[in-house]
Amino acid sequence: MTTPEPAGLPAGYAPPAPGTNAPLASPAYRSTGGRAPSRPLVPLPPGLHELTGPLFGADRVRPGDADLTRGPSGEAVGQRIVVAGRVVDADGRPVPDTLIEIWQANASGRYRHDRDRWPGALDPNFTGAGRTVTDAEGCYRFLTVRPGAYPWGNHTNAWRPAHIHVSLFGRSFSQRLVTQMYFPDDPLFFQDPILGAIPDPAARRRLVSAYDHDLTEAEWALGFRWDIVLRGPLAVPFEQPGEDDHG
Repeated sequence: MTTPEPAGLPAGYAPPAPGTNAPLASPAYRSTGGRAPSRPLVPLPPGLHELTGPLFGADRVRPGDADLTRGPSGEAVGQRIVVAGRVVDADGRPVPDTLIEIWQANASGRYRHDRDRWPGALDPNFTGAGRTVTDAEGCYRFLTVRPGAYPWGNHTNAWRPAHIHVSLFGRSFSQRLVTQMYFPDDPLFFQDPILGAIPDPAARRRLVSAYDHDLTEAEWALGFRWDIVLRGPLAVPFEQPGEDDHG
């Protein structure tokens, strides 16, 4: 099954290039079989709530929200990493004032979530979530720990590669994009059906960050750079509406 296209796309809207985003139903990713829509999507015009709802901005983010390594009683366990980059449009122009939220497993591969019960160690000083707002040049930066791999039961001996979930908000709740960032040279890429559901190999590679020695902080944290392109031929793949995976 392919992703159903909404009817009556707005004038000037250019759909992503074929193969950029994963189909809503991907047989190897088992849970999509029960939640993927089988009929064409119906576009809903924005109403008063979407047009006049709350706006996001720097005043919504508190100092320290982009640092996931400091908990209530000390530092989080694991390899400290800096994750940084830019959010740009199809023409490479910066996209400022974009609220970015991330969530991830801890260094043992466990989420701070009631439904995550696999015997990876919990870290009382790692909540696993952070947020920041892009600056005038579209730049963002997080300090966190490298997440661990974890089993998830999709298939025999299934392990998710290390990844960080990323959510980008525009100026209202209705303007949201969700994706995942991976780490270079992960040995688990070959059997991950979420990453593998993206048909275009080049698009899959755009989800993988790059080690950046200039971003690395001496005696403190490794640096990984990941730029987020919102539209155009180099756009980052995003999850399609209707997906609800937190793993």
